[in-house]
Amino acid sequence: MRLGPVGEAPLVTSCGRRIEVKFLRLAAATDRPISRVALDVGPVRSGEPGTWASLTANEARNLADRLISQACVAETIESAGVDDPASTPPRAPSA
Repeated sequence: MRLGPVGEAPLVTSCGRRIEVKFLRLAAATDRPISRVALDVGPVRSGEPGTWASLTANEARNLADRLISQACVAETIESAGVDDPASTPPRAPSA
């Protein structure tokens, strides 16, 4: 297993979790190594354990689309002053 080139500094959330996104290359039994995007959600300051996921390029793109879509919902609700997210339809991300 080999991590790809060093990327950006980890994102530290307001609750103290460190999130890192890295390129991961796995040796395979075939001639072609396996490339993945690794998502590492580290522990919180209180020591609660983190988690990680290994995603294909398509899975990583799908996750990115979902994150952007939900960010749009959060911004819409916040700017509208709506308390119930179910009452506001989600916006599709712009292309």
